[in-house]
Amino acid sequence: MIRTVKSEDAAAIAAIYNEYVLHTTISFETEAVSEDEMRERIMRFSADYPYIVEESDGVVCGYCYAHPWKDRAAYCRSWESTIYLHPDCTGRGIGKPLMQELIARCRAAGCHSLIACITGENNTSCTFHRQLGFCCVSRFREVGFKFGRFLDVVDYQLIL
Repeated sequence: MIRTVKSEDAAAIAAIYNEYVLHTTISFETEAVSEDEMRERIMRFSADYPYIVEESDGVVCGYCYAHPWKDRAAYCRSWESTIYLHPDCTGRGIGKPLMQELIARCRAAGCHSLIACITGENNTSCTFHRQLGFCCVSRFREVGFKFGRFLDVVDYQLIL
């Protein structure tokens, strides 16, 4: 079931996200995010942008949301998308409908350009976004540093 995020989802979302923060290069954060910090982020972004979760049998299996791509006023119709699935829930067909729902909500809310910023070595996410119609529009070389390595970032864009 896809639904709008609730404040009570903060613990589950933080747990999902922290798996990626602590064990992968998918997130460029390097320290775990507390439940309170995640709740604050959820409330900040969901106040103005779509933020949804996939729930199965009362358990949050994944989440995705949109947020400002840049702060300047002229970028107001360009948003960044973020999606994370619980590691045990990948490959189950959850991500595509979740992201399709986010895209629909972004379009309805007046977003014109949706941008996904992806670690260059995250081939799964790059393929996923291409399958949803996103196009690769940039590659920034060695702009991140995590686990003793420099990492590229690629940007994928979908014009709504």
